[in-house]
Amino acid sequence: MKIYSSVFLSVTVSVILTVISLSFMLAAPEYGGFVFYIFSTFLFFLAAYFSILFIIKKYIMDRIRPVYNTIRDLPLSGKKMDEKSLDSNSLLHNVKCEVEEWAKTQMTEIERLKELERYRKEFVGNVSHELKTPIFNIQGYVLTLLEGGMDDPKINQLYLSRTEKSIDRMVSIVEDLESITKLESGELKLNLATLNIVKIVEEVIEMHQYQAAERKIKVQIINKPDKPIYIKADKKRILEVITNLTINAIKYGKKKGHVDISFHNMEDNIIVEISDDGLGIEKKDLPRIFERFFRADKSRSREQGGTGLGLSIVKHIIEAHNQSINVRSVVDKGTTFNFTLEKVK
Repeated sequence: MKIYSSVFLSVTVSVILTVISLSFMLAAPEYGGFVFYIFSTFLFFLAAYFSILFIIKKYIMDRIRPVYNTIRDLPLSGKKMDEKSLDSNSLLHNVKCEVEEWAKTQMTEIERLKELERYRKEFVGNVSHELKTPIFNIQGYVLTLLEGGMDDPKINQLYLSRTEKSIDRMVSIVEDLESITKLESGELKLNLATLNIVKIVEEVIEMHQYQAAERKIKVQIINKPDKPIYIKADKKRILEVITNLTINAIKYGKKKGHVDISFHNMEDNIIVEISDDGLGIEKKDLPRIFERFFRADKSRSREQGGTGLGLSIVKHIIEAHNQSINVRSVVDKGTTFNFTLEKVK
């Protein structure tokens, strides 16, 4: 829609009114001669022009300008216009453009808030579901003990042991949620130090050798460097990252398979890759793999244990180091996680 200036509108309306007035005067020629008509027409045009211009500026523009300035000064209204562009000839055009831009921004913000609300509901539902299982288990075990199971040594020891496992699971969920909250809010400060990443990986492999042996999975560094690779990172957090990814590879890898860990040098960073030869992850699930509580295979994941927060924590830790983590996977072929770390120069 074309926007006209106040002057153009005033001239147009004045000409129309003048032509109408002249038509009435010509219809009654006895009221004057040619000079009278010309002079009257000129005076009528000037009177109409200035009256209409005054009305537009005084009663329309002066009321549009505060609205425009309010929209222009809103934080979500985009970049501000220069004051010199606020003359009466361009004000209506500026108002149109700014209102359209503001409306688009507001719609984007509304969509973002809807997405956050959806995420919040999903998150609350997931937390409730994850905590509900151990709580109901504990309730069942305690009721069994209270109803006479306490007197049976075989039952009371078994159920107390199961109760302890359920409590441990609840504690793990709460601790993981606390870790994510601190990482997201920036409360958790990193203790950066110079570390040998190859040695850290070797420590993780040694710690989880028994777990890998149970599934007859071989965990190995396939391109072990001849020299140490030193990085600048928080040892505790990086140990947590590698441990989490290695345990996942062992849990979801193929029995009698292998987990391969490799290093790839870049100019300023080192890439660490952890691969398994398991069932893999479907392409549609890959974008959500780092979401809290997201499980690509829910039934299988719950059987394997875990809180469902590990990969989300891993992502936050890597991003806290100003680095990135990625995943690629092929169904029935396996999954590979790779992340970067800053090398010590």
